[in-house]
Amino acid sequence: MSQRFVTLLTATSFVVLAVTGVIAFVGPFSLAVIGIHALMGFAFVALVVLHVAASSRAMSRHLRSSALWTSLSLTALATAILWWQPQPVRTVLGWSGNLGPALERFDVGERGMVFRYSPDPAYRMILEIRSGTSYDPKNPPRLAIWLENQSHYHIKTLLEPELTDGEEMLPYWAYKVAGWKAALADAEKRDASLDDLVDAISSPTENSSFDPADYILPGKTESSLPYRLLIEINQPGDASSRTGDQPSLVYQVEIDNYDPRTFQLLDLVGYPVKKENDAGEIEWPLYFADEQFDSALDLIDSALLTIERGAPPETRSRREE
Repeated sequence: MSQRFVTLLTATSFVVLAVTGVIAFVGPFSLAVIGIHALMGFAFVALVVLHVAASSRAMSRHLRSSALWTSLSLTALATAILWWQPQPVRTVLGWSGNLGPALERFDVGERGMVFRYSPDPAYRMILEIRSGTSYDPKNPPRLAIWLENQSHYHIKTLLEPELTDGEEMLPYWAYKVAGWKAALADAEKRDASLDDLVDAISSPTENSSFDPADYILPGKTESSLPYRLLIEINQPGDASSRTGDQPSLVYQVEIDNYDPRTFQLLDLVGYPVKKENDAGEIEWPLYFADEQFDSALDLIDSALLTIERGAPPETRSRREE
């Protein structure tokens, strides 16, 4: 293998490394980009070895040069600074759009849909929605996943529908999110927190917190608050013998870190119906699924929630001490 060929191959490989490195820094986390960057890095190391072997005579002269030790010292110093990450380095890294792998991951396959959520090393949530006889992996149903407190207020959306018709197809989730956004806007106008605003409207309760961390990652297990995980699912154009398009269905499960369970099944709680209250406001109460449903009930065979919990922050700090 000629020295010129090895040199050109090394140079082009370095270009790929540089480009993928810039993309990885500027853009969000991408497993494909990181994979190319890492694998090309291994190939680059092999090419450097070939380049050194092909240029052994010239390299032997460099090894006897005093510049070698200067280069090694500067490289070691730069590596140590980047590893230590003083404030200027952390500031530069903060400009990156790559914040690491996503906290959540959603996969769709023939056997159903799987949602993974891990906001902390001590907390890992997996929701496995097994497909029923009506499920079509080539045309999967619209789906939203969110959390509510015991007062039935939306506190966090975990998965939004990807398509633009999501709010229309999933009206119950859209109604909950709209109420949450309206309460946030009202709280900002009054220069108050959302928790304070809800307490002013109703009596303060231990379940009125709107901070997801109070539920998912409580500082103390005994102070943790129960909450609900809900999903709304809808298959567009799924006519039944009673209706031209079956409404969406809502499933839920209650989660309590004080009485933790690793595995829990979601239960069907009903379907939303558009109503107008006495004040003229639109609401979407849930009604039990009736005879208008047939194939929609078979979209899901089962929905299993798995939560793997570690020690709460306070317990971990005591152990470290």
